[in-house]
Amino acid sequence: MLPATFKLCAGISYRHLHNMTGLKRQAAAAITQELNKCTFTRPGPSNWINQVRRRSSLLSSRLEEKIFGEAEMSYIKQGEEALQKSLKILGDQDGWKTETLVDNGDKVLSKVLPDVGKVFRLEVVVDQPIDCVYSELVEKMEQMGNWNPNVKEIKILQKIGKDTVITHETAAATPGNIVGPRDFVSVRCSKRRGSTCVLAGMSTAYSGMPEQKGVIRAENGPTCMVLRPLTGDPSQTKLTWLLSIDLKGWLPKTLINQVLSQTQVDFANHLRNHLSHSPAISC
Repeated sequence: MLPATFKLCAGISYRHLHNMTGLKRQAAAAITQELNKCTFTRPGPSNWINQVRRRSSLLSSRLEEKIFGEAEMSYIKQGEEALQKSLKILGDQDGWKTETLVDNGDKVLSKVLPDVGKVFRLEVVVDQPIDCVYSELVEKMEQMGNWNPNVKEIKILQKIGKDTVITHETAAATPGNIVGPRDFVSVRCSKRRGSTCVLAGMSTAYSGMPEQKGVIRAENGPTCMVLRPLTGDPSQTKLTWLLSIDLKGWLPKTLINQVLSQTQVDFANHLRNHLSHSPAISC
């Protein structure tokens, strides 16, 4: 009907039809009717954009499945699983007990979960905006051993898409070598949701990094760090670190709990010190 209407309008433009007022009225009525029909039956701009976004998202997911092989998709799903499990643990506020409370407000909490074991939760405020902290923990992940004495080395073994990486982390020996050499192979997933960043991970199997001689292959996860701008002061970052580790070997639980709790406190101090003494950092 609409093409016919435009033909009718074109007819009005001819000089010998200009005085045919009835024809003009008929054309105007037809156009109005068609426009009203479009208004109520066709999606508006916002609906159209949403449809495109949904189709684009669906297309992207299908393309991702085609781009990545079965192994890569498995790692992506493991990372997502670590993220969901970690957020679920942090979302349950019941049952947490204080392990360590520092004068500056840093605190480590813990709770025992039936299917995971004992998990630790660090809560601190870092005097740097979220982008600076995110850059150090994600974009410069492999440099962490330069400023955190508890980490000997972190190496990215494989990148999968923009959110998922496979890493090999070697822990530094504890003072007095109370806890012997440990290493981890993990799948890590980073997501940004609005002003919140979530960095999650868990142990995985990776053929390119078999167990090393003289080093115990420990396991971690689900674990994650959540970064949020501090309420009322976006120049500071609230950091919450959920830590779940099985160090393996024959170690007393009391010793493990002490080491892990202190590791989290030390991490916060090392991170602050690094951020405050790094002139190259610009946010």
